[in-house]
Amino acid sequence: MKKIISLLVRNRPGVLSHVAGLVTRRAYNVESIAAGPTENRDITRITLVVAGDEKVLDQVIKQLRKLIDVIKIDAIPHENAMTGELALITVSFTPEKKTEIMSLIGLLGLTVKSIEKDRATVMIAGSAQSVDTAINGLAPFHIRAMARTGLVALPLDRDNF
Repeated sequence: MKKIISLLVRNRPGVLSHVAGLVTRRAYNVESIAAGPTENRDITRITLVVAGDEKVLDQVIKQLRKLIDVIKIDAIPHENAMTGELALITVSFTPEKKTEIMSLIGLLGLTVKSIEKDRATVMIAGSAQSVDTAINGLAPFHIRAMARTGLVALPLDRDNF
C-alpha cells in the first residue's frame, strides 16, 4: 500500500534533510519526495509517497509529527488528492526518425524544450500515469537522460489543509 503524506514545515535550512533522515534511518520505503515553497514564503510543503502496511505508515506519521519544524501533517488518500508530476526527458533519434518523433511528441502532448539534429529534450507535466506513458512512448528512441520530480499533491478539500 502507498500513502501520500503532505507536510507543511517551517522554511528553514536543514528541514528537508531532517525529514529525509528520519524516514531513511527507520528504513521506510520512500517512493518519492518533493519539496517546494507555498503561498507563504515562510512555509514549505513536502510531499512524501511512502510504501508499507498500515502500521508502518501510521508510524511514519507519528515520527514526523515529533520534528520541531513540522507545522501540519496529513495523510491524503489518492482519491482525495489533486496530484501532479513533471519530467524532463532527452531522447536520441536518427535524421530519418525526426518526423516520427516529432509526431509522437505532439501526440503525447509534450513540450519541446530543446531540439538538435540528433536529440530532443521534452517536458511533460501531469499525472504519474501520463509521465509513465510518455517515458514508455519515447523509450524506442533511446532515452539519454531523464529527471523526474516525484509526486506533488494537494488535498481536494483545501479548507482542511
